[in-house]
Amino acid sequence: MYIADFHIHSKYSRATSKDMELDGITKWARYKGVNLLGTGDITHFYWFYELKRNLKETDRFGIYNYKGIDFILTGEVCNIFEYKGITKKIHNIVFFSNFENAEKFNKIIERYGDLNSDGRPILQIEAKELLKIVNEVDDFGFIVPAHIWTPHFSLFGSNSGFDDIEECFGELTEEIFALETGLSSDPEMNWRLSKLDRFSLISNSDAHSPSKIGREANIFYDKFDFKGLIEILKNKKFKMTIEYFPEEGKYHYDGHRNCKVCFSPEETRKNNYLCPVCGRKVTIGVMHRVEILSDRKNKERPEKYVPFKKIVPLDQIIASVMNKELSSQIVQKTYFEIINKIGSEFDIFFKIDENELDNKIEKRILEGIKNVKKGNVIIKPGYDGEFGKVEIKIGLSKSKDELSLF
Repeated sequence: MYIADFHIHSKYSRATSKDMELDGITKWARYKGVNLLGTGDITHFYWFYELKRNLKETDRFGIYNYKGIDFILTGEVCNIFEYKGITKKIHNIVFFSNFENAEKFNKIIERYGDLNSDGRPILQIEAKELLKIVNEVDDFGFIVPAHIWTPHFSLFGSNSGFDDIEECFGELTEEIFALETGLSSDPEMNWRLSKLDRFSLISNSDAHSPSKIGREANIFYDKFDFKGLIEILKNKKFKMTIEYFPEEGKYHYDGHRNCKVCFSPEETRKNNYLCPVCGRKVTIGVMHRVEILSDRKNKERPEKYVPFKKIVPLDQIIASVMNKELSSQIVQKTYFEIINKIGSEFDIFFKIDENELDNKIEKRILEGIKNVKKGNVIIKPGYDGEFGKVEIKIGLSKSKDELSLF
């Protein structure tokens, strides 16, 4: 089992932790059980040279290593451009096979935006033209559209996206072979669009702080090199994706955060897409967009697909059981005691038999883990930038002691 999280950010991106540097990132990758990370922010001058100075080449083409954690060269860029008189805002993840080609890419795109203003630069260039540049500088480089349903900056986003991938990438659409589902959708939701059947659906954390690494990830059967990854994604030959419960994502439902209005798609339609508090249009979330564009019923699957498993991160389960804030000292202390005694989070979720955990983890915490694995959770959906809230049912307690995750 080889676990990869391809989309993270460095300390040079806006709204990120100062601990998003190599030592902090690799430390938390080990806690989580992630074997390979995307570098993120490969377009940022300072981060690029920190990576180039510290990452060591491995015997696998396009794969680097730092202190036992593998890396692949990636970055997220924001494409802002006009299409038929309408401004589009699309985020894409770029993948490069070596530093030389990434540097060539940076020298070309710096004419379209300030690369050092943000680890995720804003480029005044069409997504299709970005793909052409990637192809020009790297024979093996490729693009994955990021968090494809997010309302404000994504391929199918309600505010600035498209209804069809061909509108975005035109004649180069065939060169796109993978899509990132994002925190607010899972593969099952994406399966409702038959036009997405040919794409691999990958899941990544988009982490802005080290503890968020691996909240979504991809499980492969074994290690690979850069060219091997391309073939795996083109042929959907990996084991599964690790998913957030999509309702917990901050754009799953519709609504207005400032007005504290959260609507299901049906409620939005009943209210004529207007907020009952301020009278303005609500932000249309991921579930609503999926329903608009879908041509399959819920639970239908394509002929060929990669399975997935939903989890809640271990520290959040502990916080629920203890009825404490996630950042509290007792939650953090308990988390590290478990990790140091037993192994990584993903070892606990996917490798170690539950019977082996009986005498190693406090009973209520272990029951919380088991319930999450069974999907026995209750979720208040997220909306308009507000994360959802999850309740984990603990049967060992009386109902009055059932605790909220947050």
